[in-house]
Amino acid sequence: MSTTHIRHELSELEANLRKELGALPPFLEVIGEHYASLSLTELIDTLAQTPLADHPLFCQLNKLDAAFCQLDLGLYGLCSDCEAEIDTERLNQDPTEQRCASCAEHYQHEHRHELRLTH
Repeated sequence: MSTTHIRHELSELEANLRKELGALPPFLEVIGEHYASLSLTELIDTLAQTPLADHPLFCQLNKLDAAFCQLDLGLYGLCSDCEAEIDTERLNQDPTEQRCASCAEHYQHEHRHELRLTH
């Protein structure tokens, strides 16, 4: 997959996440209509200071931002833990995937108590 194609997919994902956020009643109350003009980083920084930071969409925005950063650094598709290549199938399912299957399983096992507390 080319960098241009990946960037396009990530941009589409960002547009969809922004639509989902804009549809949340508390979002517009907290952020207002100007959110469309905010960069992804500004949007994340703004949301981090609100109760919406606990919303699952906030986590998705953070993963998206990380994917854009990895793409810019030439590290997209590499596991953030072991630096092995992430299977193309995993990236096709979730282009913001940060871990290979092995590290993702290990991470979920190690952090299962945190995941239970937040869900």
